[in-house]
Amino acid sequence: MDFDDDPLDRRGIASGDPVPPGDWAGYGHAERARALYASHHARVAGIMRRSVPPQEVGDLVQETFRRLFSAKGVSAGFLEAPGAYLAAAARSILKNRARSGVRSHAHAHHSFEDHEVAGPDPHTTLEHRDMLRRIEQAIAELNPTTRDVFLMHRFDDLSYPEIARIKGMSPKRVEKHIAKALIAIRKARDNQP
Repeated sequence: MDFDDDPLDRRGIASGDPVPPGDWAGYGHAERARALYASHHARVAGIMRRSVPPQEVGDLVQETFRRLFSAKGVSAGFLEAPGAYLAAAARSILKNRARSGVRSHAHAHHSFEDHEVAGPDPHTTLEHRDMLRRIEQAIAELNPTTRDVFLMHRFDDLSYPEIARIKGMSPKRVEKHIAKALIAIRKARDNQP
């Protein structure tokens, strides 16, 4: 048992012993901790409330006071400005928390309306499938040269001069085939049955 917590301990202060601040006189360690907590809790909680969700404030306030009470010299009463120490400790905790990427639990919350939880909307999925089917049909209905030129450009990632060289036509003619294919695809995409 720590002698500071013993209420029956009435020994005097020796000449070499450090003297605690005046407002701590007559208090044991537990009483000093309660007095500090009572006088500075609101300020520390206010610092925390600006940066974290309400449900996390209590835990972070406790962590701040834990740092104060585990600091060297606090148990002997050496800390002259506990308010300043607590404010600095609170800001340090918030900085460490931000640096480590610990944020509110809101980022981990998934609504059932989110696509990754509920899946995509079935109506939207059907609309996309229908549009894809119309586009595939429009490409299939292109004349063979236009279809080949378009597929070489979009899927084989060939440039106009490369396609012109392979097909034996001018780059300008390749451009016209691709424009023709894009117009057919745009019409198919925009025409909904």
